[in-house]
Amino acid sequence: MIQIFGTAKCKLTRAAQRFFADRGIKVQFVELREKSLSKGELESVAKSVGGVRELYASDSPRVKERGLQHSAPSDERITELLLLDPLLLRTPIVRDGARAAVGDAEKIWKTLLPPKG
Repeated sequence: MIQIFGTAKCKLTRAAQRFFADRGIKVQFVELREKSLSKGELESVAKSVGGVRELYASDSPRVKERGLQHSAPSDERITELLLLDPLLLRTPIVRDGARAAVGDAEKIWKTLLPPKG
């Protein structure tokens, strides 16, 4: 089953939900304000999208709120931050098993659709 991790207020998250809804695909939406990715899920998604830095929303208002905009954290620190504060994640994260996409990635979302036939 396809999972979408994001927030209800995020325009890109809503776009991902709409993309799959328009194609009749049921998804599991995970509201990051209520629940985060587990460490295993985070590691799996990071591996699929090219590393944990791809998941870190370094230019987000949340980073500025936390005073993190002037630091250059290590991958280990980024992982720690993302596990502690899921609102530091780039969204949406669209995941189907070991395959995942982050951000505005409609081309990759299309590869997650079940085969026609």
